[in-house]
Amino acid sequence: MEQERRVVTVPMEARAGANDARTLTGYAALYNTETRIAGLFREVLEPGAFRAALARKDDVRALFNHDPNKVLGRASSGTLTLDEDETGLRYTVTLPDTQDGRDLWTLVQRGDVSQSSFAFSVDAEEWRDKDADLPLRAVKSVHLFDVSPVTYPAYNETSVSARSQAETLRADAAAAQVVLQDDGRADRDRAYAAVETARACLAVRS
Repeated sequence: MEQERRVVTVPMEARAGANDARTLTGYAALYNTETRIAGLFREVLEPGAFRAALARKDDVRALFNHDPNKVLGRASSGTLTLDEDETGLRYTVTLPDTQDGRDLWTLVQRGDVSQSSFAFSVDAEEWRDKDADLPLRAVKSVHLFDVSPVTYPAYNETSVSARSQAETLRADAAAAQVVLQDDGRADRDRAYAAVETARACLAVRS
């Protein structure tokens, strides 16, 4: 599976509980929030995009900066909990009493780390506004790998397949524009046919 990453800027909450337990709570993803991806396309997560992942209990990890060597929690161990609401995907991780856990706790409290991200692959999507300069990718369902407090955004880390589809749609739109400026009906008809063929191929891949 091709992994992608996205980031949100909603602040996390750092809380100290019973028995010195330290937890971080935040949103790893937001619904109905349009994002521009690498200047290639726009993207929005539709409500319910994480429903299947939560229902099948994907064994999601909480990592710092998506680094598998910096494990903060895990769904199957109960140290990471995930749920979705009308806002998006919410997570709570009980930080480990490790150097990474203690350091992250301090960084969040100081405001040095304030963003969250998630790693995923797309199970279901729909491409809209295909003739626009930046087509819209509506993500309907995902496979979830990890949620991560992060130092830097990672909007540009998208899959090869998504980039390919976006580039194909942009080329399609450019071809259609050329067609509209063409005065020769025979050439115009052939160009329209080529555009429709490209769109049909893209629909099959989607």
